[in-house]
Amino acid sequence: MNNNQPVYNQQPTNFVPYAGQQQPYQQPPVMGQPGQIPGQPPQQQQWMPVPAGIPGCPPGLEYLSQIDQLLVKQKVEVLELISGLETSNKYEVKNSMGQDVYKAKEKSNFCARQCCGPLRAFDLEITDNNGREVIHLKRPLNCGLCCFPCCLQEMKVTSPVSNELLGTIKQTWHPCLPKFSLKDATGKTVLKLTGPFCTCACCSDVNFELETTDGTNVGKISKQWTGMIKEAFTDADNFGVTFPMDLSVQMKAVVLGLVFLIDFMYFEESANNNNNHHY
Repeated sequence: MNNNQPVYNQQPTNFVPYAGQQQPYQQPPVMGQPGQIPGQPPQQQQWMPVPAGIPGCPPGLEYLSQIDQLLVKQKVEVLELISGLETSNKYEVKNSMGQDVYKAKEKSNFCARQCCGPLRAFDLEITDNNGREVIHLKRPLNCGLCCFPCCLQEMKVTSPVSNELLGTIKQTWHPCLPKFSLKDATGKTVLKLTGPFCTCACCSDVNFELETTDGTNVGKISKQWTGMIKEAFTDADNFGVTFPMDLSVQMKAVVLGLVFLIDFMYFEESANNNNNHHY
């Protein structure tokens, strides 16, 4: 089977339910790590093993060939919590076993973060276990009024290693629902994502359904309910992602990129900030 072409022969199975149903990840013991002293507690951070090179796969995306689920966890920034100043977002990307797959960090202007809030333009660097940037996301500054079809959000997903375009994300105009088109490097729409009428995370998960162009459901992006205290006082969010195992690694990277765009668009504001932005 050609891994570069998405295949949807059947509905994906074994979706893992998220917050409220799934137990927190338990880190398995790390045995025999270099530099580990016998009898000492194992290292807490465990990275997913690097898969063997895959022909035609952009370097660093080999991880995505072996997974159909991801957990994206935003780090709580103490400075932001104490001062109220918006800091650069940082994330951990894990597989279903709790192993780290990638790290992600926002690159943006300080003034833009304070003045533009979730609307701000930013670059987001996604790095592997060697600190090498393997996926780059670029979101331009755009108006957040979805009532105007000319003011829609978009994001470009590229591979800095191979210097190639992996795909693009474009918001689709709709008067009530969050809708997005996920396109490959040629501009062809491969997947679509539709969110609920209300994206308020009130004691439950918020699900965005991932579909093929013919309307077949093949996965989802879920904003997980993280508890009353964390939801009320921080804008640090957790997301669960599921997609077909046989989806190309390029399009899996695009789906991952959409997680961060959704976070900024709908969940970036904390209860400490009463400014509500609507898209």
